Amino acid sequence: MTGTKGTILVTGANGGLGSAIAKQIASQAEFAAYHGLYTVRDANSAPSLRSVLAGSSPHPHDVLSLDLANLNNVHQAAEAINARVSAGDIPPIRALILNAGFQDFGKQAWTDDGFDKTFSANYLGHWLLTLLLLKSIDKDSGRIVLVGSQSHEHVFGTSPYDKRNDQTKAFVDEKYKTIINDQANFEAIAKGTWSPAQEDPSYRSGYRRYGAAKLFLIMMMHELQHRMNQDPALKNICILGVDPGTMSTGLQRHAPWLIRVLMFQIIFPIIAMLMPNGPVRTTQKSASHILQAAFESSPVLGQFPKDLYFNGTEPWETSAESRDARKRDLVWKESVHYAHLKGSETALVKAQL
Repeated sequence: MTGTKGTILVTGANGGLGSAIAKQIASQAEFAAYHGLYTVRDANSAPSLRSVLAGSSPHPHDVLSLDLANLNNVHQAAEAINARVSAGDIPPIRALILNAGFQDFGKQAWTDDGFDKTFSANYLGHWLLTLLLLKSIDKDSGRIVLVGSQSHEHVFGTSPYDKRNDQTKAFVDEKYKTIINDQANFEAIAKGTWSPAQEDPSYRSGYRRYGAAKLFLIMMMHELQHRMNQDPALKNICILGVDPGTMSTGLQRHAPWLIRVLMFQIIFPIIAMLMPNGPVRTTQKSASHILQAAFESSPVLGQFPKDLYFNGTEPWETSAESRDARKRDLVWKESVHYAHLKGSETALVKAQL
């Protein structure tokens, strides 16, 4: 068995933050002995990831194709990983890092399953992948780390309220101040009829749907930890979230020139250089924050750091909406329905309740 310390799985590993995470894993002795599973949309075309891996010391790893916007593909990839862990080909998953992200900047698209692509790629695909891979996570010390976003906590007058969202002006309309109310509302977000690009062709429509997907991902953090705590076999598994800050990554590839080039490739890198402790960060810095959450113990994190969220390394309270138990339960049950999750497919006993 290679990588006997365990397996680290990173989604969205080609480019931007994902490749920065992979580079630190492959180049740092404390991580390089783990077996790396790096997922990308197309394993035959991942130049950024392969470049950082080729430039590092020998590190046992595989590059796998995974399309989070295709639920059948998520099932297939998870089944293959579970089979390898079960057979002893690779060790159990010590860290599952849910990094992959997609933002359409108003160029809305739908998946073959009929979902808004932003909803599926950022949230539902990750939700399903995580539930399926609970069979393969290290039951004693496994951690799940999701990459959050400032966009999930935007409602003025609530606590907390992230003022970084003010400049977008995406949530000033009263109808967007609350994301999720009921089943019909959740369906509208899932199917892309909530804040559609047809209604608002600017980047703001996509930013709202991105914020909703990230909100659901953080709801998943709270709800999954709650359910695992009640499961004797999974109670030691921890799930954490990290806001990586503003970075220049492939997430902006669909943005207009002024946003994609002027802001993210010129202005923000200068800000990150001049203000290294500010809200704009390099991918290398954010990658180190994510790996710290995945592996370190500290007075802040604790030995078993459960259901914690960080802005970089600073403990951060998630939005009031994400902590609403009724809404979390609604989102969870609808996710079970949309993903067609069967109880036999996951190690979580109370997955369908």
